[in-house]
Amino acid sequence: MRNDETTVERNAKKEKDMSSEQNFKKSKVAKVAKVAKKGLFRIVFSRTGIMLLLILIQLGIFIMIPYYLNAYTTYIYGAFRAVSLLVLIHIINSKGNPAFKMTWTLCVLVFPVVGSLFYLFVQFQIGTRFLKARLAELKIETDPYMQQDQEIVEAIWASKSANAHLSYFLSHQVGFPTYRNTAVKYFPLGEDKFASMVQELKKAKKFIFMEYFIVEEGYMWETILDILKEKAAEGVEVRFMYDGMCAISMLPYDYPELIRSYGIQCKMSNKITPFLSTSQNNRDHRKICVIDGKVAYTGGVNLGDEYINRKVRFGHWKDTAVMLKGDAVQSFTMMFLQMWNIEARKPEDYSKYLTPKVKGLRRELGYVIPYADSPYDDENVGEEVYFHILNHAKKYVHIMTPYLILDNEMITTLTRVAKCGIEVIIIMPHIPDKWYAFAVAKTYYKELIESGVQIYEYTPGFVHAKVFVSDDDTATVGSINLDYRSLYLHFECGVFIYNNSEVDKVERDFQQTLAKSHKVTLMEVKKQTLATKISGQVLRLIAPLM
Repeated sequence: MRNDETTVERNAKKEKDMSSEQNFKKSKVAKVAKVAKKGLFRIVFSRTGIMLLLILIQLGIFIMIPYYLNAYTTYIYGAFRAVSLLVLIHIINSKGNPAFKMTWTLCVLVFPVVGSLFYLFVQFQIGTRFLKARLAELKIETDPYMQQDQEIVEAIWASKSANAHLSYFLSHQVGFPTYRNTAVKYFPLGEDKFASMVQELKKAKKFIFMEYFIVEEGYMWETILDILKEKAAEGVEVRFMYDGMCAISMLPYDYPELIRSYGIQCKMSNKITPFLSTSQNNRDHRKICVIDGKVAYTGGVNLGDEYINRKVRFGHWKDTAVMLKGDAVQSFTMMFLQMWNIEARKPEDYSKYLTPKVKGLRRELGYVIPYADSPYDDENVGEEVYFHILNHAKKYVHIMTPYLILDNEMITTLTRVAKCGIEVIIIMPHIPDKWYAFAVAKTYYKELIESGVQIYEYTPGFVHAKVFVSDDDTATVGSINLDYRSLYLHFECGVFIYNNSEVDKVERDFQQTLAKSHKVTLMEVKKQTLATKISGQVLRLIAPLM
């Protein structure tokens, strides 16, 4: 009996050990699975990974077909060569940025068949044409709520005629009016903007609209999400939209479904699909938050912990933002609703979200022009604002930008302004987030410095700010970098500010940032490694397509 009990005990112990080992293995698998959800591994194990694989397969087929045909038929290849010649003629004679034309010409010359087919594919993309047409419709729908006050037009003409010309362009060409009666608050760091936005979100009574390029799980997003949940439960209308690229490495593809379960309306703008499309290249890079039509935020700050220096990635993260209160908020409301309704089937009742107007003109608040930039409206709005500031500066133009990938027109303008004796200073990151973008940026250093442009690098870390400030009276803050992507390919936004006291704060912040930065000399440029020089020059050839 004793032996039987001992045997039973042994078997029970053995089963327990086996169960413990199985549980350990299950736990280990669970941990691996949890890790797999992060970063690159999630791409492989997710729906997004499958979509990217399908896109790559399509791209591979696209590239291989002409070479397959070439291997079997000389006549077909000859026909393709003729097509290449016609494509080159079309590129040379088409309107558009010369840098893009040069890059396409290079692609066609080096890869006649693939380059030509890809160019034709881009030019005749049906999805892009649909988006262009749809955005044009939405602009017409929102036009009644974006009318220019003529009293303001007359006032700005009397103040500064050059800015009146900019005001006319933004209002008549792209539909963004000039406002007064708008208080501006500038935030020199992302954490400052975050603290303010948290307080304003808690005050929401009617609606909250948020549109961001990057959303990443962490303290910042979880804090905001908790507030959005509370507000949705209180009956506040909450709409949240983020760019589809987040689904690649930051958020699950079905994340909008989770957000909707909290009573929050949620969309991915330009979500990743399994079909090769040029529209996938046009990302929603905007950062917009509108609360009750009374308060709006924009700038460079996304919803991730590095933007508020709670997580260190590239040293200290230097970012900026602005808050608007007053009449100009309405433009940001309409910007958001235009993007939100791209795929909508029902018409929007825009009148529900209008900003309460203030009578009179508060002259001490100056002029505020919120503006957006679209790759589909044939107007390079962000670049035009930057050119305007440069071309009408009398004393200085101070710039902060994370990237410096310039076309010939921007190089010419920067160097001409500096040669005229106007102080032009650019603050760049010292610790870049993308080595290839930094390598391209360095190829411009020599020409700019020799022309009198001063270039500094922010020693503590990474500059993500997108700021132009000039002559103590003019500034713009927004999401628009000095590179091809922001200036020509992305959806962007910003605020032009004139004769508002916050301009002084922008300049003061610039000087404080400058004090922490290192001035780049020609000697340093000459001492760059050969690898940096070669990689930068090669990448510069294809910069418009990067």
